Amino acid sequence: MTTTWDSAQQSHKGNRRKDNEDSVLCRPDVKLWAVADGMGGHMAGDVASQAITDALSRVQLDGSLANDVDRVEDVLVTVNDELRLHAQTQCQGGTVGSTVVTMLVEDDVGVVLWAGDSRLYRKRGSRMEQVTRDHNPVSDLLDSGTVSEADALAADTNIITRAVGGQTILNLDIAVFDVGSQDTFLLCSDGLYRELDDSELCSELSEEGLGMAADKILERCLAGAARDNVSLVLARPRT
Repeated sequence: MTTTWDSAQQSHKGNRRKDNEDSVLCRPDVKLWAVADGMGGHMAGDVASQAITDALSRVQLDGSLANDVDRVEDVLVTVNDELRLHAQTQCQGGTVGSTVVTMLVEDDVGVVLWAGDSRLYRKRGSRMEQVTRDHNPVSDLLDSGTVSEADALAADTNIITRAVGGQTILNLDIAVFDVGSQDTFLLCSDGLYRELDDSELCSELSEEGLGMAADKILERCLAGAARDNVSLVLARPRT
């Protein structure tokens, strides 16, 4: 079964940041989507995030999910090595890194690969489900129930333990999930989910058109503090 997908994207520097260090990618023709968030406070975060989406925009996919996952993983490993070299030669050894979350789909199966705290959500019915797990020190406490989601978001979770360009060997997490015909998927940087909670996101995703939903989510976020860059990608199988 071959399903056509619709998608939409938005990216904004937010209300307080001078530059936008995020980058987004929509390739619904090959069922590949991504959000990358350049590491704030480091050198050339925009270079890092753009390097990721540029490389993913060029990767050749054949529609076989297993093969395509391997190719995307190889691309991200290559970008990791290139960013490490760039940091050594152009940035006096400073970190040039970015989070990444990328989703691929074949029929009713999806795969997400990620490093850092950019997230993938699945909206099914009236429920928002977080598919990814943040790579930061607080996530272990959240998983164990030691802290609540609200406490985790209020904590200093800007510290991430994985990033493309952040370590000599890139360690990506990979998760497989099922795709329903009415599901809507949201990939986003932390600048979005730190401003809008699950119920707010779910409400806006009830919009029929993804383009309008993406516009409204960004508008709602910018109406608040929007302390960080804000980026999102929406994807939904066409019925």
